[in-house]
Amino acid sequence: MSKERRVDPQIQVGLLVDPSGFPLEVRCFEGNKAETTTLLPVLEDFRKRHDVKDMVVVADAGMLSASNLNALEDNGFSFIVGSRISKAPYDLAAHVERHGNAFDDGQVLESRRDMGTGKAKRSRRVVYQYRFARHKHDDRAINAMVDRAEKVAAGTRPLKKDRFVRIASTGTEVDWGLVERARQLAGLKGYVTNLAESTMDGHKVVAAYHDLWQVEASFRMAKSDLRARPIFHRERDAIEAHLTVVFAALAVSRHLQDAAGVTIKKLVTALRPLRTVRVDVGGHPITAAPQITSGARAILDRLPTITAPGH
Repeated sequence: MSKERRVDPQIQVGLLVDPSGFPLEVRCFEGNKAETTTLLPVLEDFRKRHDVKDMVVVADAGMLSASNLNALEDNGFSFIVGSRISKAPYDLAAHVERHGNAFDDGQVLESRRDMGTGKAKRSRRVVYQYRFARHKHDDRAINAMVDRAEKVAAGTRPLKKDRFVRIASTGTEVDWGLVERARQLAGLKGYVTNLAESTMDGHKVVAAYHDLWQVEASFRMAKSDLRARPIFHRERDAIEAHLTVVFAALAVSRHLQDAAGVTIKKLVTALRPLRTVRVDVGGHPITAAPQITSGARAILDRLPTITAPGH
């Protein structure tokens, strides 16, 4: 979506990548289609075209509802998705009863939870991990939200979408009960999967989900370094052609980035000035070679040499 709040027509862009972030497929859809309605057709087409026998879909928590997870499972897909942490006190009741809110750094706990309603209800495996570094980050975020809520309660800040504000009959006030529950959950992150523990244990489930940062990295590269947007086209063929060029550039960029060991931004900055110029002066060709800096030379030495057939 437009970060400048422009009202131009929007499109939805879906990118499939492998765990390393290498792009596998790009698709575009009309802007009024939700992600949940576009994911399954793309996955099914990809699996059929490449004859994939076993595929695990990793996605963030906001993309897939309980019914969408059921649809994935019914179509033969495994999945790992983020879980809303609000259910943690119920899922981890046994641990809390024995140990309270004490967790070891990196500790992984498992539970099961019924998801969905009626005939769509299914029991799901839920994996939780506690990280001390995440706890510190969550505490800072909670403190900042409490500070905003106190300013709202004091009338020095207008009410917006503030998490810890409660509207009472006497006015606005800080919901300290909600603050306490948030602090109890600090440091925890949840994941839902239909993979059996014998197939993938809790630590591997967590590691697989954390590969999502590669997806975000590829999207950032496409949007900024490779200038996927804005798209100055209105016909579908032209839009898809633009995205195809960006997709091909992303594939090349990820390959070069892995080979050179530097970011695509540094690659472009170092290599863009390296251009050989050839001019004819009175029928005599003169070639001006670029001055290769030491930084550019170090990058070039790490890149694979490609020889054209017959040369």
